[in-house]
Order: sequence, then C-alpha cells, then structure tokens
Amino acid sequence: RQPGRAGERVGDDFTMNWLNTIFILALAYVAVFLEGTLDLFRDVLGAQITLLPALMVYTSLTAGVGTVAALAVCGGLLRDSLSADNPLGVSILPLFLIGFLILRKRELLLRDHQFAQIALGLAAGAVFPVGVLFVLFNMGRVPLLGWMWLWQWVVGALAGGVFTPLFCGLFERMRQALE
Repeated sequence: RQPGRAGERVGDDFTMNWLNTIFILALAYVAVFLEGTLDLFRDVLGAQITLLPALMVYTSLTAGVGTVAALAVCGGLLRDSLSADNPLGVSILPLFLIGFLILRKRELLLRDHQFAQIALGLAAGAVFPVGVLFVLFNMGRVPLLGWMWLWQWVVGALAGGVFTPLFCGLFERMRQALE
C-alpha cells in the first residue's frame, strides 16, 4: 500500500486525530459547564439549550467511532451529573446513536457545506431530547411533558442548527492553525 491512501494513518495524521479528540472532549467540558452556569439562554428564551448534539454532529463528520463513543460517554455523564431530573447515564445512548448514525453515512453527506451542517444540527437537536425521553420512559420514570417541553424541544433543535456550523468553523480554524 502507498502512504496516504484512504483509511491509513501517516505521520502527523495520527497526532492530529489525538489532538482533535482532546479538543472535542475539552469543548464538551466547557459546553456543559457553560450550560450549567450561564442563565442567559434560560432567561431570554425560557428554555435551556444543550450544545452536545451539535458537537456530536461535528465529531461524527470528522472523527472516528472511538471519538464518537468518548464524546457520548464523557459528554453524557457530564451533562447528566449537572441535571436535577436525569439519572446519571441517560444521555449517553441518544448521543451515541446520533453520532453513530451520522458516522455510518458521512461519506454520503456534504460535510463542508453549511446547509448540510445546519440540517444535521437541527435533526440532532430535535432527536436528542426525544431519545432521552425514550430512555427515561424505559427506566420507568415519567417526566413532565407539556407545552413548555415542546418549546424547549423547538429551542434545542434550533440551537443544534445554529451551533453545528459554528463548531465546524471553529475546529477548521484550529486545524489550519496547527498545520
């Protein structure tokens, strides 16, 4: 095999993959911290947004299954540890499924196009809370559902659509700076 063919790690690609994973997990930590401490979105919109689905979309478009799994586990545990309602670990499965489904079809997706990033972010932001509800119902928990939950779902989906291209742009600038 010749160096540089698809799927083969050559030289700095391996280092960049590890740096990318470290940056993704660090941003997940910062995102969950900001979600827990900043009340700006909650006060203005009346809904708490989560940035992890948008970050998962970026991760599944650019990284491997190991990074997707690491983000699902670390990000899900971080998010659930700050939640008063969710038991620990409830967010892991929905995050991983979002990442895994995008990862499986990423060669068919136009990952560099902003419209595709927005559409995937909207879908991930909409699917994530429904996935968490599904896990909660299967655990025998009955969360409060109503018009307020529907509003939070809409805001979460829109946040996924807004923040996914921002994460893609941020990581692209970081990649260019490190090359």
